[in-house]
Amino acid sequence: MKKIASEIRSWVSSIGVAFICALLIGVFIIQPTNVLGHSMDPTLHDEQRIFVSKIPHTFHIVPNYGDIVIIDSRVDRSRGLLDDLLEHPLITLFTSKDDRSFYIKRVIGKPGDVLEFKDHRVVRNGDPLEEPYLSEQMNYTSTQKVTVPDGHLYVMGDNRNNSKDSRNIGFIPLDHVLGVKIGK
Repeated sequence: MKKIASEIRSWVSSIGVAFICALLIGVFIIQPTNVLGHSMDPTLHDEQRIFVSKIPHTFHIVPNYGDIVIIDSRVDRSRGLLDDLLEHPLITLFTSKDDRSFYIKRVIGKPGDVLEFKDHRVVRNGDPLEEPYLSEQMNYTSTQKVTVPDGHLYVMGDNRNNSKDSRNIGFIPLDHVLGVKIGK
């Protein structure tokens, strides 16, 4: 009987260590996720599986222009480590939380950039962006110039005419950028 109890303890501790390692890797290094919706068409498609590097989030690194990022769209609230832990896929398996507040978007503006939307194009710091990933002309125009504040990003979906992004939710705090898509 002691041998069986010892064997069970060994299995439970091995599973516990594996769970903790998977949790730490997913929170701080790399995590898989699914695309939900069509806001990144034609680059990414609904239900497509992608991998996200969590390194920029972990070390507070500002993503590059054009990077595809996962963001928390709830910009009116602060985020902390507890959020990262509770939102990990292993944890959400047990909470059955279907949270649609995480968006996949492209970085258009970084802190200090001045953005304009004219002639159906995005103009950053006076230069129109070349955006070969768009499949149609953007319908959105505005007479306003927006300046990206320190500690924030401006993001947009590739399907500009069907995307909820910084035009709707505002600037994205850097701590709300949860990761950067790996690969092309």
